[in-house]
Amino acid sequence: MKSFNVTQKVLVLIIVSFSCRLTVKSQETLYPFQDKGKYGYINKSGKVEIAEQFDFAEKFCEGMAVVKKDGKRGFIDATGKLVIPAQYDSKLDMYFSDGLACVKQGPKFTYIDKTGKVVIEPKADFAFIMSDGMARIQTDGKFGYINKTGEVIVKPIYEGAWDFKEGMGRVKKNGKWGFIDKTGKVVIDFKYDDVFDFSEGFANVRIGDEKSGKWGYIDKTGKVVIDVQFDRAYAFTDGLACIRVGDFKSGTFGFIDKGGKIVINPIYTGAGSFWEGLACISTSPLVAGTLKEAKWNYIDKTGKIVVSRGSDYVADFGKLGKGLAYVSYNSQLTYIDKTGKSVWTATPKK
Repeated sequence: MKSFNVTQKVLVLIIVSFSCRLTVKSQETLYPFQDKGKYGYINKSGKVEIAEQFDFAEKFCEGMAVVKKDGKRGFIDATGKLVIPAQYDSKLDMYFSDGLACVKQGPKFTYIDKTGKVVIEPKADFAFIMSDGMARIQTDGKFGYINKTGEVIVKPIYEGAWDFKEGMGRVKKNGKWGFIDKTGKVVIDFKYDDVFDFSEGFANVRIGDEKSGKWGYIDKTGKVVIDVQFDRAYAFTDGLACIRVGDFKSGTFGFIDKGGKIVINPIYTGAGSFWEGLACISTSPLVAGTLKEAKWNYIDKTGKIVVSRGSDYVADFGKLGKGLAYVSYNSQLTYIDKTGKSVWTATPKK
């Protein structure tokens, strides 16, 4: 949320994390880790449950996790067994959602079930995750949507599109953004210069260009529920939303409630969203217009700092599994709990 790439990456991760909900108790206690160049999984207490053996590993989603071996990706179960062989090429958001995973082999995209069986072969140049019963497809530079049977519900007619969330999909037409429902009907007209997904019933929207435009919030009827007034506004999570007051390089961050009231004053040079009751923030000064040298701590919903050890980068609780955050202290990867206690630390570099 600052003029440094770290926060932009965090926003992406937040969107991915929000899409992926763990529903099996055994998987909720497994967290990917990296040690000596290999990846494995620990439980919530820090005990290694799946030894480090993969070239890359992601969090568990719907009982399965994506791992990389010998340049290809496959899926493991909670025991570490490779139940779907590592045969797929790298692809953003390749995880199970709504019981299906979108995978890529060469130029071809398909949707598989948890046995590895191909159940949808979309006729598209690109395909994306199944979310809320719908999946984006892209053909000749235009976006549309299919459902879980592979039926094209929305033909590829839009300039831009994102995954369905809370029954709504954000799409772009003639340079403006609006929202459609699952039948493809336009429910919020194309009048915004930028929008983000609905979260907790609200969507953050912008009127005007990226530098001088203002942000506010609408509900699912398109009604403005928080006036367009902020220099930047982010999605509601845990009942609060992060906002920025001031420009991209020197503005400060705080938090509002759903009534639009500022409940944590904008005093931070950088901030992430609230997850599991905590938000990652920084008060470090800018260096050459960025926060590359910043240290990140955690506040609760009153604004009180509850973890003050100073991570090297933004790391949200719940991103890789409930109850822990994967942080870095002086370039040393560590999982911490909500008290700031380290439950697992990578082998020190020599």
